[in-house]
Amino acid sequence: MPKGQCVVKQSSTTIFEEQAEVLAHVTHPGEQFVMRLHAPKTAATAKPGQFVHLRVSAERPLRRPISIMLTDPDRGTVDLLYKAIGDGTRLLSQRKAGDVIPMLGPIGQPFDLSDTAKRYVLIGGGVGIPPMVFAADALQGEADCVLFAGSEIAFPFALKPSTMLLPGVNGNAILSIASLEERGIPCRLASSAGLYGCYAGHVPNLARDYLAALSEPERVRCVLLSCGPHPMLHAVAKLGREFELPTFLSLEEHMACAVGGCAGCVVKTIEHGEEKYRRVCVDGPVFPAELLPEFA
Repeated sequence: MPKGQCVVKQSSTTIFEEQAEVLAHVTHPGEQFVMRLHAPKTAATAKPGQFVHLRVSAERPLRRPISIMLTDPDRGTVDLLYKAIGDGTRLLSQRKAGDVIPMLGPIGQPFDLSDTAKRYVLIGGGVGIPPMVFAADALQGEADCVLFAGSEIAFPFALKPSTMLLPGVNGNAILSIASLEERGIPCRLASSAGLYGCYAGHVPNLARDYLAALSEPERVRCVLLSCGPHPMLHAVAKLGREFELPTFLSLEEHMACAVGGCAGCVVKTIEHGEEKYRRVCVDGPVFPAELLPEFA
């Protein structure tokens, strides 16, 4: 689609209400948690970029949105990675295997991964890493992709040295997420906290080194997909403008209903020169960067 002609798709996703059983709940350093839920309807239909809305406890009627990291439709499971940063997610962190959590999902517009001639450059930061892992999993065997992940605390994954060389990536950036490495998906990690085996700096700079080292024919095939904190998304949007690449951002916003009814999570867009307000929950969370004046 020509630059400046993007529009936001209206939501047509079926949202299920499920009583999701906690199958496993693993604690990682830095108050990070990986939860596996049995939620077969969501597992069968979820796509990368979508999220679920969880009721964290009976005492907290307002749910919490959590990005989907992986699904297994055959087993009916959904994996979530989140960080306990407030009262709601701290209550969620106390749930144990066998507990049942009321859940809505999958919610939102996913990333468009349909163009198999493209190379998808996935850039995730912190709790924005899960949608990138989900996208990499979906793209395996379908299209080229590479994943760059950044964190200032220990990564909540098994890591291993990569045997796959990447243009522009050298020096101390040797570690990859083990599950991706074992499936042949290129990945490198970045951190400004001096974590061993990581690029020393912010993850958009690592992605920039990679893009700058590509040949022109290889670079023009690239599409940038990103999720993470707003400063990181600003840097990724700038990267897309620098190399004139399509860039899609998954936004993180506070949500109340998460199904489009309350309009409490709106973001301003510019579409065909007109100012509009879109709901992050169902019109997003994925938007073309060029439509978001906040990231211009």
